[in-house]
Amino acid sequence: MSMNDTLDDAREAAADFLNAEGRPAGHVLLGVALTAGFALAATAFASRALSPTRDDPRDDDAPITERPRGPLSLILPAVFSVTTLSAVRVWNAPAARERTVAMTLWAAAQALNAVWIALRPASRNLQIAAAMSSAGLAAAFAHEARKIDTRAGKLAAPVGRQVHMANVVEETATVH
Repeated sequence: MSMNDTLDDAREAAADFLNAEGRPAGHVLLGVALTAGFALAATAFASRALSPTRDDPRDDDAPITERPRGPLSLILPAVFSVTTLSAVRVWNAPAARERTVAMTLWAAAQALNAVWIALRPASRNLQIAAAMSSAGLAAAFAHEARKIDTRAGKLAAPVGRQVHMANVVEETATVH
């Protein structure tokens, strides 16, 4: 297989994954920039509001608020978030009211998650409210995304896709 064939296969795979078939490269890059940028902004907002402490994990009553370490600790969760990848697929779908609704739900979910992280609710009722509202918006986005692009909806499924991704990572780690 030649280098050109390999590059063509990679481009086709990327276009398929991003739902970018027939879309200009500028449109696709703008979608990646907007979704990753919004997710990064939400993550940065939440991270600034979080004062890290090294709590003892054996103390069941104390929250663990330690930030991840490393230079990419703020970037990786947002960039590799499956809902962000799903949002890119939705962005690349033909313009329609459904696409606008889905992208609005995605942006609202990102913003709400940042607010909840920043607030760090301590009471059980606020923690339940945070979990329910975050899961509800994620499910609403997944539902709307599925109307536009089945694969985008499956990527954004709030539980199933994350379990699948965790299993793939676990299998990869144990094989190597």
